[in-house]
Formats: sequence, structure tokens, C-alpha cells
Amino acid sequence: MKNTSKRVAFLGCVTALALVLAYLEILLPPIVNSIPGIKLGLPNIAIIFVLYRFGLRDAAIVSFMRILVVSLLFGNPMTFAYSVAGAVLSLVVMTLLRKLNFLSTVGVSVAGGVFHNVGQILTAMVLLGTAELGYYLIVLAVTGTVAGILIGLCAGVAIKRVPNLKM
Repeated sequence: MKNTSKRVAFLGCVTALALVLAYLEILLPPIVNSIPGIKLGLPNIAIIFVLYRFGLRDAAIVSFMRILVVSLLFGNPMTFAYSVAGAVLSLVVMTLLRKLNFLSTVGVSVAGGVFHNVGQILTAMVLLGTAELGYYLIVLAVTGTVAGILIGLCAGVAIKRVPNLKM
């Protein structure tokens, strides 16, 4: 029982960190946030950390809670739909690559960033009924790769430096 409550408390703290990182991302200058669909993905530092330390189930819970709270506070139902679609695809791909164990956190993060964008574009194509949005994926793949590198480096440092608690 003690280990379970420590785990829940720790995951609650990581979820709060992901929320703070999401808010910081919203506060970034318009140059970074002005192009639709392009974000650094700062909360994904926390998600990748949880994925490596605790696994898919806990990473999915933290990710979903972050998306829900951020959408309620700063977004709308469409924000929620796009974010969930991107997060689900991203988490599935990152989990598979993590299990194959041939990529670093940077490689896993890049794949997660790109597939998050793929999930969002696919959702937009379905909701808006236009296949032409697929061309925008080229831009998002480039920015997702750059952001994925930065996020993967930060997550890798966190995984190495944060002590592995007995839970």
C-alpha cells in the first residue's frame, strides 16, 4: 500500500509538472506559437520520463490528464480532439520503439513528435473532409523533428538524473 501511494503521489507531481510546462509553452512569444500545429511540446519531457520509468499505462494516464486539464483551461473541444489523437498515436509509436530498445530517448522523442503531428493531421483531414491538409505534414514533420530532438535531450537528462524511487 505504501508503494502504491508513493507512486500515485509521484505521478501526480509529474502530471503537475506537465501542466506547468504546458502553461509555459503557451506563454512563449508569438513567433514560436504563431504557426498552427507547431509547438515545442514541453510537456512531453514529463510524458517520456514516465514512459521510460513506469510504462505505457502511467504515461497514458499522465498524458490524458494533462490534455484534459489544458483543454479545459486554455482550449476547446477541438483542441482536446486534436491533442488526444496526436497523443494516442505518439504514445503507441514511442512505446513500440522503446521496447525495441535500439533508439535513444532522442530518437524515441523525434518519432513521438512526428507521429503526434501525423495524428493531428489525420484528425483534421477527417473532421474537415480535405486530403490537402496532408501536405502540411511536411512542415510539421520538420518542426516535429527539431522539437523532438530538444525534448528527447531534456527527457534523457531527467531520466538519468532523477533517482529511481522504489515504488
